[in-house]
Amino acid sequence: MNNQMSFNFPLDGSFAMAGRVPQARRRTLSSLPAGALIPSQLALMGADESPDAPALIECRLPIIVPAPAPVVPEAVAGVRDARQWGEDGWSARVIKSDDAEGWAVEMRRDGESEPALVQPWRMAGDSPEPLGASAFSALLRQASAVLQRQTAQRQAHLHKQVTVRAGDAQWEVTLDIVPDEYDPHALLEAFDESGESAARQKVAADFRLTAAAARAWIESDFRFSEGD
Repeated sequence: MNNQMSFNFPLDGSFAMAGRVPQARRRTLSSLPAGALIPSQLALMGADESPDAPALIECRLPIIVPAPAPVVPEAVAGVRDARQWGEDGWSARVIKSDDAEGWAVEMRRDGESEPALVQPWRMAGDSPEPLGASAFSALLRQASAVLQRQTAQRQAHLHKQVTVRAGDAQWEVTLDIVPDEYDPHALLEAFDESGESAARQKVAADFRLTAAAARAWIESDFRFSEGD
């Protein structure tokens, strides 16, 4: 068998090739409409494949998760300078007076829309006196006292109590107003000499608790209409 190789090449420069050489796969890119995939996301396809052929690789856009919004504190907690001071859930702030001729200081509890205390503030020459730890402590005591008085007044308005004698016994009768937005009412309750509740009844929010009304309620065996 002759295994010698022939070095006789055609004179026209053409080469005989056994079989069809597969063409290299390439990326196809044309002008893309708005919103189309970017070139790095295109699927590979052969030169003899139609651009409309189904993509061989399913490409998905990356999911962008927004960063959480920063938490902004409601008050000036921890801020301490000449015009504002925050500590223990309260903040003090030096402001211009309403008459624009002087200065005032307001004390506000964190989360509250209205200040608990507003009063004139001292001057140091041509400027308001700077805030400090001792001044803030004094303002805090005053603001706390104001809130306590307001709470007591509110409680006095919503809670009434009388002591009467009826049926050879002494009774404590209370009236607690419930300022409900949709169903304002009051609760009338009687306590005997041992402090035990003997009766309780729902009445109108504008019910007037007097000694005579309490005695009449007890003597009628705790029965009368809300209109009485």
